[in-house]
Amino acid sequence: MGVGWHANERAHREQRWSARASLASVTLAALLPLLYGGVGGVLLLLVGAAGMAVTASGLWWALTRRGMARVAAAVLAVAAPVAVVGMFAAANLLWVVMLSLGLWLLAVWTGRYALRSTGLRPVRVKEYRTPPPRRPFLVMNPHSGGAKVERFGLKEKAERLGARVVLLDPERPQDVSELARRAVADGADLLGVAGGDGTQALVAAVAAEHGLPFLVVSAGTRNHFAMDLGLDREDPAACLDALSDGVELHVDLGFAGGRPFVNNVSFGVYGTVVQSPAYRDDKVGTALDLLPDLLTRQSGPRLTARAEGTTLTDPQAVLVSNNPYRRDDPAGLGRRERLDSGVLGVLGIRVDSAAEAAGLLLDPEAGALTVLTAREVVVEADRPAIDVGIDGEAFVLPAPVRCHIAPRALRVRVPRLRPGVPQVQPPLDWRRLRKLAAAVGRTAVTRRPAGGSGRPW
Repeated sequence: MGVGWHANERAHREQRWSARASLASVTLAALLPLLYGGVGGVLLLLVGAAGMAVTASGLWWALTRRGMARVAAAVLAVAAPVAVVGMFAAANLLWVVMLSLGLWLLAVWTGRYALRSTGLRPVRVKEYRTPPPRRPFLVMNPHSGGAKVERFGLKEKAERLGARVVLLDPERPQDVSELARRAVADGADLLGVAGGDGTQALVAAVAAEHGLPFLVVSAGTRNHFAMDLGLDREDPAACLDALSDGVELHVDLGFAGGRPFVNNVSFGVYGTVVQSPAYRDDKVGTALDLLPDLLTRQSGPRLTARAEGTTLTDPQAVLVSNNPYRRDDPAGLGRRERLDSGVLGVLGIRVDSAAEAAGLLLDPEAGALTVLTAREVVVEADRPAIDVGIDGEAFVLPAPVRCHIAPRALRVRVPRLRPGVPQVQPPLDWRRLRKLAAAVGRTAVTRRPAGGSGRPW
């Protein structure tokens, strides 16, 4: 008992001093420009904020203009921050700005450490121990992800572990959903895919339909679904260990107009751009050519999205995701904290001017950005069909498009030993930090007892 008491007391002391260090750092970061630059230092900080606004405006003009106007806007977007840095250097305050930035980063790190050490962590996906499959069936795309199937010997390893493998032939397109259904009819007790997220979603839907486990092999280009499952994206062959030593995770599956998705479905600008025949060969050039008309609504559909009482009118882009993406942690952008929350993430953007683009950069919570969660989202358009991107693949769906989520419909078999999902960083809560900093002795926030929330990753 004595050892445990001292350990808890040490943990509480670390909480208090981390919170105090965070508050002290953020205070110094705010005061340094005033202390060393006086009123001039504060004015230069305002100039810096104005420079960010000019940069955002320049980027907006560069995306919505063509020809020399685009070139001039791009030059402005680059020149503005360079000019601001030059002004700070001329006033001998550049080192103050850099030190203030360093103190702010220290405040964020120590503050999150203090909040993380309270033990108030999110619930992780529960693991289920099940026997290994006896007749697994895998579809592999040999050209996905730069020929990872061949480079990592995925077919050979899967067959050594007892799996039946079908290699897709780009010269003879095959319906992977039909391949999966035939495998189920032949007695397959697990379905898997080594390929991109789009192919994974199609086979995952068949697995969910028949109540079979699904295996993800990170052989695609980006492997977003594999990343959020905590799989090894650097070594796809390690994913096959689930065939012999694995556990199951029960996760959600999204549907858009009846089509399954494991990551997201995009409406608006991106959904239209990916429809262009030139997009595959020249992504940047195609996007730059189409964006001026799309962003200014001279072409493309006029959308309306409805999500449980909230209406998004005329957004340029709507992203509906299978579980919401993180937004409060720059290191975790593009990741999902969990895959079993039972709700869709919805992100809508409407920017009508350079001023609104600048406001979006300076204040991400501004009205130009709508973020919410819902079990169902309906996207309508001023035309009978909508161009969409589903897990990075281009489709045209009849309007309106209904998106919904099937909670924990998919049984994903993963290796028992895997990298796991990085722990989500808690959002900075200055009020809680002040309470932690003022706490005395064992009055600091008590840790939540272990257990009761499923196994950790």
